[in-house]
Amino acid sequence: MAEPSKPEPTLPVTSSMPMHIPEEQGSLFREVLLILEEKHFPYAVSGAFALRQHTGICRFTKDLDLFMTAVTSRKVLPFLEKCGFECEVKDPVWLAKVHKGEFFVDLITGMSNAVVVVEDSWIERAGPAVVHGVETRVLAPEELVASKIFVAKRERFDGADIAHIIYGTYPKFDWDRELQLVGEHWEMLLWSLLLFRYVYPAQTHYVPARIWSGLLERLQSEIARPNPKAKFRGSLVDENMFAIDINEWGLANLLEETRKIRMEELERPAPVSFSELPQNSPRHRQSA
Repeated sequence: MAEPSKPEPTLPVTSSMPMHIPEEQGSLFREVLLILEEKHFPYAVSGAFALRQHTGICRFTKDLDLFMTAVTSRKVLPFLEKCGFECEVKDPVWLAKVHKGEFFVDLITGMSNAVVVVEDSWIERAGPAVVHGVETRVLAPEELVASKIFVAKRERFDGADIAHIIYGTYPKFDWDRELQLVGEHWEMLLWSLLLFRYVYPAQTHYVPARIWSGLLERLQSEIARPNPKAKFRGSLVDENMFAIDINEWGLANLLEETRKIRMEELERPAPVSFSELPQNSPRHRQSA
């Protein structure tokens, strides 16, 4: 007799209705935020809380995503350990976790493919918000889009989030900043914009005409004069779905290269940046 099939997991549905968060989980979020605020560590909230700020979409989240530079993360982790939290570096390129019980906070310094890295400017551009009763800051929409541009895996795709951010922040979205953030990976932005155009055809103008024409002209130029020495980039999008290209078809592993470069950067002593200075330092007072 055949075993009964397991029911398909219920997928989340977008909504503006606030999600219930267990008190223990909310308490962890508040504790960490209050500590970072009290000690003036430079950071910005991202993830579901930033998405809600810019779009009104509420989404249940098991974690709290805090973006910060790698320099800040190295200072925050030992301090939180002294405060009684369990801390572990899951991936030195981009992720550390702060635990208390079954709930956790993610400290994120970039993306796992190492081509998107959190810089001081990300934190400086963050906007004010209240998260779990704590006055804090969330990523600006441009940085939020940049953080999602490579989340295009089989098991998770953030294209809808990007479309919602563009839709929800019109006409304030800073497109020059976005182009600066994506840099040489502009094709990933164009791909996301084509999805936005397909989903919201009546709102095509939410993306300025100069952005459309600039990106499309650049694409036409690349197609007309392809570079035969250009490296395979599939692993930067999804190292599992494109594993066969590397393991069996002999194409270059660009992900391995970018992560190696990032690890070498992280191992070098970092200069003190403006955002890392204590809040009562002369330079901070001078700029206020």
